[in-house]
Amino acid sequence: MAANSAAVQPGRVRILKEASKSAGQNVGPVVYWMFRDQRVRDNWALIHAVEQAHKANVPVAVAFNLFDQFLGAKARQLGFMLRGLRQLHRDLEETHQIPFFLFRGNAENTIPNFVSECGASLLVTDFSPLREVRKCKEEICKRVSDFVTIHEVDAHNVVPLWAASEKLEYSARTIRSKINKKLPEYLIEFPMLQPPVTKWVGTSRLIDWDSLIDEVLRKGAEVPEIDWCEPGEKAAMEVLMGSKNGFLTKRLKGYSSDRNNPLKPRGLSGLSPYLHFGQISAQRCALEARSIRKLCPEAVDAFVEELIVRRELADNFCFYQPHYDSLQGAWEWALRSNWRRHKQPILSGMPLNWRWFIMGRCMVLCGCIGQKRFLSGQEDLKKPLKYPYT
Repeated sequence: MAANSAAVQPGRVRILKEASKSAGQNVGPVVYWMFRDQRVRDNWALIHAVEQAHKANVPVAVAFNLFDQFLGAKARQLGFMLRGLRQLHRDLEETHQIPFFLFRGNAENTIPNFVSECGASLLVTDFSPLREVRKCKEEICKRVSDFVTIHEVDAHNVVPLWAASEKLEYSARTIRSKINKKLPEYLIEFPMLQPPVTKWVGTSRLIDWDSLIDEVLRKGAEVPEIDWCEPGEKAAMEVLMGSKNGFLTKRLKGYSSDRNNPLKPRGLSGLSPYLHFGQISAQRCALEARSIRKLCPEAVDAFVEELIVRRELADNFCFYQPHYDSLQGAWEWALRSNWRRHKQPILSGMPLNWRWFIMGRCMVLCGCIGQKRFLSGQEDLKKPLKYPYT
């Protein structure tokens, strides 16, 4: 079910839970539970939360829950994320006068407790297709009071997942036209984030970021941080538009060809970590790229294809395929290939060939992998092996 909104297109917002009519008109604060889209600028979920707070003349706050464990994240992922959140915290409170609350533990407990504690009447959350997050939201819907409405905003995809397609798509070929048809409606400039009209009562809790970051680095030391990628929204915009080494300002021209060359790492955009943690909006990247398309049409088209169509195909797969992380969810062509019989050497670190070895080393040491190495690996998986492994 879609929710009406002026600043945010109705198709971008879903109602996960509507306050019971019998519960009466409880007007309390708006809480945005931030998860996937960890930024202040160009964040449809935050824009929606602030707008709803304006309409009801109530305060708004942002809450973030740090899970004790989430999909094997270690120092590399958590350190990058927390350093970005520290900057976000400062920006929210100093520039926009919106309090930021950090919780630790299970969001099924911490978020409903906070909603109850502050008397919120609306909980806004951003969208994730992962089953763990979806189950968490289902549980939160059960635990919050009947006085509370819950909205989910797809602030990650340019075209909201549910607007792009209502079914599992087979390939980029099948989803491309559906996404492109919706781009005129959704690929638009963001409105300015308005300051809250009503101030939050009380103060946000003190967050010892240094101690928290030290803790996660110590506990996840087996996968150490990388030094080539600075976290945060400002760093993300510098990678995209920087005057010294920005992707669109200095490196775009060779993208269509150089991104496939493992010897030319500068041919890649370098935006993946920021997109993954939501420290930059894919929509912002697309808008800026399209604005200079006349200069490098081939490169911009290739970049937008990867940025929108391929990224959003991945979300489609995870959302509509319940077995997205197991062989049960693989397409028939993959199941027919005989790589399953020989997966043990891959998992144990015995490379099938030099490409597997290089890809593995790149992921361990650098936390990234080039386009051509990824595609080469895909081709290896599809080819029958020429010799047996024992």
